[in-house]
Amino acid sequence: MKKIGLIVLAAFIGGAAAIGAYKLLERNNDNLSLTERQNVLFASNPSKISSTGAVDFVDAAAAVSPAVVHIKTSYGSSSAEGRGRGSSPMDMFEDFFGGGGGRMQRAPRAASGSGVILTPDGYIVTNNHVVDNADKIEVILSDRRKVVAKVIGKDPNTDLALIKVEETGLPIVKMGNSDNVQIGEWVLAVGFPLDLQTTVTAGIVSAKARSIGILAREQGKLTEEEYDEYRRTGKAPERTNNSIESFIQTDAAINPGNSGGALVNANGELIGINAAIASQTGTNEGYGFAIPVNLAKKVLEDFRKYGAVKRGYIGVSFRPLDADYAGELKINDISGLYVSDVIPNGGGAAAGIQKGDIIKKVEGVEIYDSPDLQEKIGRMSPGDKVNLTVLRDGKLKNLNVTLKGESSVSTKTASTGGKATGATVGKLGATFAPASAAVKAKFGAKNGVVVTDIEPGKVFDSMDIPKGLLVTSVNGKPVNSAKDVESALPTSKNGMTTISGVGPNGNYTFTF
Repeated sequence: MKKIGLIVLAAFIGGAAAIGAYKLLERNNDNLSLTERQNVLFASNPSKISSTGAVDFVDAAAAVSPAVVHIKTSYGSSSAEGRGRGSSPMDMFEDFFGGGGGRMQRAPRAASGSGVILTPDGYIVTNNHVVDNADKIEVILSDRRKVVAKVIGKDPNTDLALIKVEETGLPIVKMGNSDNVQIGEWVLAVGFPLDLQTTVTAGIVSAKARSIGILAREQGKLTEEEYDEYRRTGKAPERTNNSIESFIQTDAAINPGNSGGALVNANGELIGINAAIASQTGTNEGYGFAIPVNLAKKVLEDFRKYGAVKRGYIGVSFRPLDADYAGELKINDISGLYVSDVIPNGGGAAAGIQKGDIIKKVEGVEIYDSPDLQEKIGRMSPGDKVNLTVLRDGKLKNLNVTLKGESSVSTKTASTGGKATGATVGKLGATFAPASAAVKAKFGAKNGVVVTDIEPGKVFDSMDIPKGLLVTSVNGKPVNSAKDVESALPTSKNGMTTISGVGPNGNYTFTF
């Protein structure tokens, strides 16, 4: 009896200490990272069961459901009309969730998704495609209160966004460790599918580090033909791609509206943010995909600190090896990442990586496919160092690479179909690269440049000009390079600039 009393007393003291520590630190919350704040909050609530051992999901569902919120977005008539001419924020939603495979001709006036509360003062993680370009974001809490949210940061390369509501004392979901997730492990998907109220579905993890090419496609970095080939064969084009896809694949039922919701283990810990399904019909067919929480932690913390992602790059183009590709290259190795090009001034070039090297390990861990490397690098920042083991001339070499920021790396584009490097025209806030013959033929154009990137807050962004657009003329002058675009800009009449181009939905003309 005495022992029991001591145990109860110790538990009480431990809980009181944790609460006291949180109250003490609460005043300086802005100085703590999201992960640190969660560690304080959950210090007195250790896991009760192993993440793979539970067969009853009642406790996990009860713990998570109150902190998964319904997000409703609305779009003003003017912005909807502008987006209707090109890509809309919901094109991403349609392509992730099927919808018959066709592009929408006009952006919707309203849409919905899900989100996960991470801190009691209202930081919420969701998908970029749920909130992108929305004029108003409303969050419906578990107690049915409706509050307006503001965007803290969003990133199309990971499809993550961080939003915030001005509330306190909110329920939260504990962030887990996605590195510990095992294939065959039970998981729950929690969200608001098909505009239903909070819904929990169960399944297992059916694969890890899965890449499906959807993010690159949505950013215009893969043509439709390349995307179809990628989905059919799993072979990505040989080029640098800023998109990071290393999805957790699950057969837990995920449907439209689950976007941004929680994928949790049987212990109720957040291991992924639901983002996509593979479907011919637009509804669940057994394959759902979630962004690993360990990747999300880094991205979300950057949003909170800087409002944008500070991403580090190795500065190489690579392609996973398999028997067929190794045969084409006439090499014996069939595993690892074959370096097809090294970007000048990048971290890889400075560390001595060469074209033809085969990347075999990152930080001593063997890698087999692109996501194995991309996710690990995606968690790092410019200036961070990473150890890569490469195979060269039959010998393994360890190289220490210092990652560089995006401004230091010339990024190759997908839509060009070639090796041309995109060049930025600062006035427009856009990056262009010469279009390949295949791209021009696809759109019936004799000339053009592809819009490969758009800088937030600049002209192209404010005009809702979509990435992937084939720009054929500027101020009536045909263009075939970024230099042509820059040369044509001063020829505007009456101070107005006219951009003409063509995309999947037909011809475009923008005047500003």
